[in-house]
Amino acid sequence: MRACVIAGPVIVAGTITLSIACIPEVAAVGAQDAAVHPTGCAVEGGAPTVAPGGYYTSGATVCTPDGQPHLFHGVDRPSLEWSSTGDHLSVADFALMGSWNANIVRIAMNQDFWLSGAAQYSASYAATVAQAVEWAEAAGLDVILDLHWSDMGNLAIMQSGQQEMADVNSKQFWTEVAAAYKGDGHVLFELYNEPHDVTWGVWQNGGAADGFTAVGMQELYDAVRAAGANNVVVAGGLDWAYSLAGVTTNGLQGYNIMYATHPYNQPDKQPSGWEAAFGFLSTDDVAPVIATEFGDGTTQCTGAWDDELIAFAAAHQSSWTAWAWYPGGCSFPSLISDWTPTPTVQGTVVQAALAAFPKTIPFFDGGGLDATTFSAEDATDDVVSSGDEAGDAGVTEQ
Repeated sequence: MRACVIAGPVIVAGTITLSIACIPEVAAVGAQDAAVHPTGCAVEGGAPTVAPGGYYTSGATVCTPDGQPHLFHGVDRPSLEWSSTGDHLSVADFALMGSWNANIVRIAMNQDFWLSGAAQYSASYAATVAQAVEWAEAAGLDVILDLHWSDMGNLAIMQSGQQEMADVNSKQFWTEVAAAYKGDGHVLFELYNEPHDVTWGVWQNGGAADGFTAVGMQELYDAVRAAGANNVVVAGGLDWAYSLAGVTTNGLQGYNIMYATHPYNQPDKQPSGWEAAFGFLSTDDVAPVIATEFGDGTTQCTGAWDDELIAFAAAHQSSWTAWAWYPGGCSFPSLISDWTPTPTVQGTVVQAALAAFPKTIPFFDGGGLDATTFSAEDATDDVVSSGDEAGDAGVTEQ
């Protein structure tokens, strides 16, 4: 195993050069971070189970295969949930995320674009996702593949979207996706985006939802493992993935599991409630927590919400990916106002926070890049693009 440190970008005569220097076995977080959790990366009973080149979990810590604690800090990249071709996906776009010092990107997906029996199936979708993963990893980014939109168990539906919970088709989706990426431990699987309005029992084991039969997180997790994938699995809580309060009684049985929270600036999701909603999992060394979405989401756009969540995560040694690397406006909320990219007020806060972290990403032996070079003009090219904008597609985030 080796680690790669990213520097740049350096812009000379309109060309951006992003250098990636690889060195042996560098810790992914500073030494001051390693003593926060009592369990750390110690494993009893032999070597941990790790997907090739990937990570394992121990207590509330994510660990590299050589036993070093690791934190994920990055951004969310929407569009593949509402467009089968994505919007402004390019090698330059992912390299620019890397240039902000992100070490991970969360890519939203739609099961109906992936599954061959669906009315919305796209024969090129799997290849588009694979290309995005390749571009991300070339930029030094790990990847979370997030099942964002689904179909209530009806493949004939012509407009999928955010539902209360996963369905039987979600299980098939993860069987296929896990089989495709089981050889790449730098890909994490977020089982279902923003479950809501079901009980913790249904969240865990499935049951009646609004007009369909939900499949629980445990069955989705089991489908991933049955496909032979040991990749880290991420499970978002209830109340649109905000609350993880039920994890201690209805958590997943298995290994290499993280839990996701989505703290947006809403009356019932204020900082005073964060410890009880999700912070306790880190405080009590139960399981790793990652905020796979967060942001102000109001018309104020001060950046104060992002700043407070990032500080809370740092105090709890939790990971995060900020919503969203997409020019969708203040209430979306967006980190960038264009594809060059110009950071928004909230994006400026996230960019500064990312810059403060050491950028050391474990890569496969022989993996990584010595350098990525591309024209500055490429940052606005539609290498893979769609005419759909977030507003046109009816995208709303909770």
